[in-house]
Amino acid sequence: MLTDRRAFLGWCSALGVGSTLFPGVLWGKLSAGADITVETIACAEALAGVSFTAEQREMMLENLRRQQRAQQALHEIPIDNAVAPAFHFDPLPPGKTLPARLTEPAAATATTTTPAARIALRGAPQSVEELAFEPVRVLAALVRTRKVTSRALTEMYLRRLERFDPQLHAVVSLTPERARAQARAADEEITRGSYRGPLHGIPWGAKDLLATRGYRTTWGAGPYREQTVDADAAVVQRLDQAGAVLVAKLTLGELAMGDVWFGGTTRNPWYPEQGSSGSSAGPGSAVAAGLVGFAIGSETLGSISSPATRNGVTGLRPTFGRVPRTGAMALSWTMDKLGPMCRAVEDCALVLAAINGPDGQDRSVRPVPFVWDPAIDPRRLRVGYFKAAFDAPERSPTEPARVVRPAKTHDDAALEVLRRLGIDLIPVEPPDIPTQLVSLILQAEGGAAFEELTRSGRADLLVQQNAGAWPNTFRAAQFIPAVDYINANRVRMDMMQQWWRLFEEVDVIVTPTSGTNQLPATNLTGNPAVILPHGFIEGPQLPQPGAVADSITVRKARPPVPTSLTFLGGLFDEARLLSVAMAYQDATDWHLRRPPGFA
Repeated sequence: MLTDRRAFLGWCSALGVGSTLFPGVLWGKLSAGADITVETIACAEALAGVSFTAEQREMMLENLRRQQRAQQALHEIPIDNAVAPAFHFDPLPPGKTLPARLTEPAAATATTTTPAARIALRGAPQSVEELAFEPVRVLAALVRTRKVTSRALTEMYLRRLERFDPQLHAVVSLTPERARAQARAADEEITRGSYRGPLHGIPWGAKDLLATRGYRTTWGAGPYREQTVDADAAVVQRLDQAGAVLVAKLTLGELAMGDVWFGGTTRNPWYPEQGSSGSSAGPGSAVAAGLVGFAIGSETLGSISSPATRNGVTGLRPTFGRVPRTGAMALSWTMDKLGPMCRAVEDCALVLAAINGPDGQDRSVRPVPFVWDPAIDPRRLRVGYFKAAFDAPERSPTEPARVVRPAKTHDDAALEVLRRLGIDLIPVEPPDIPTQLVSLILQAEGGAAFEELTRSGRADLLVQQNAGAWPNTFRAAQFIPAVDYINANRVRMDMMQQWWRLFEEVDVIVTPTSGTNQLPATNLTGNPAVILPHGFIEGPQLPQPGAVADSITVRKARPPVPTSLTFLGGLFDEARLLSVAMAYQDATDWHLRRPPGFA
């Protein structure tokens, strides 16, 4: 028996049993024509983290050969990304039920909007360009009262998209023909007195993982840059029904990671030398720069939270199972979520009201009504805060020169704003759970979703080719044992139960966006979140092209960039979550700031 790992791997290499012979973790998943031997099994044990005797390997041999034949047959079956597994994820722990106030028929009454008296309505604007940064609730009031037309808004946003996209790289495809037809229809309906609601006539942008008939759906990735889907995603259909006007397909990082796509790097309007973060890179950048009225993004692990923070916009990551993902690129069937990215909290509520609910296709979606009532009094709610996260120091106690919480001043100020509003903050702490499990689950599901891309070698066509990029991640995913994937989801069940108990103590939780495990944890449990701007800090020092690391250079002034605060809610309890977030936002003006050069 070889006990030295390096010697053991060298022995495997000498036998010709290397990673090229193992496109999958299962020992039988070998390249066509390669036979399985006891030596093959011995080497595979090192990858799977197990150890068997020579007798046990002999006993397994025929089983694994049968397994190999079954897997080779499976690889001959083409599986489209749109085909979901035969199982689906439910964020409700066993034995738990949603409170009646969320599910009873009375909850299905019409969504309300902020009374006109609370909206700063002006007369007809001198120039429609003045409206580029107005939130949906203001644009909706202007369109409904015919102080501005949908066509005027649509042309204005199309002009801004064409004008500013060379700086931001936030657009994959403009949709002018579709947009103009929708805007014309909206104006005609409103003139006849047929008003569909607050999104009627409002221009919006779709993250380019949403299928849109007649236009490319590229997923931000070179191998799919000419892909078309002869259907509209469920969310696109619902926004069509609400009368919204699609003006652009917006960028995402390759296959929903980061801000780098086949057309370049999407930029942050506040600091155009910096990427806009991702993967909802285009939605974040376009909303911040006033190029669309609102946008739809998606999140699997931070893809709404991160660009909302970077670009200073308001993002809502709904409960898993709230919004159907039919027609959206699948990365992780048990973690993917679609949600709005807007300029204000109430805008997110109005968009969610239009896109939520079952579509008969996405089996994960529950029939839980969403009703937005801006009159909810947050002082009557139990609002918790992660005390240890807020108490954490700004600088490292062991390295005083190193800033570890650059937004601490704004975090502390946010708590004071909430207290001034009359909200009694309750100290709580997040469950101490192994959130590193997210990598096992996401990596395994992403590897399955894009196995054909990996096995065909077309993953080499992606722009990013480094240790943290998808090509390498998808390859490594082939070595995750199915047993470990299943057991990770069993541990996930315990996490779901712990977070459920936390939201039995409080209704809403406020937390620093970073510095806790809340982001991976709540993406695993399915809890909703609102991310909104709460201040500015000096932008980071970015490497300059051609700069020498040790050279002495004049320090370049860097512009301020946004910071964010996160509010978390109980499952399917977006209404109360949004009410607390809106109370904070209406008491501040961070969301009203505009990036220089785009106003």
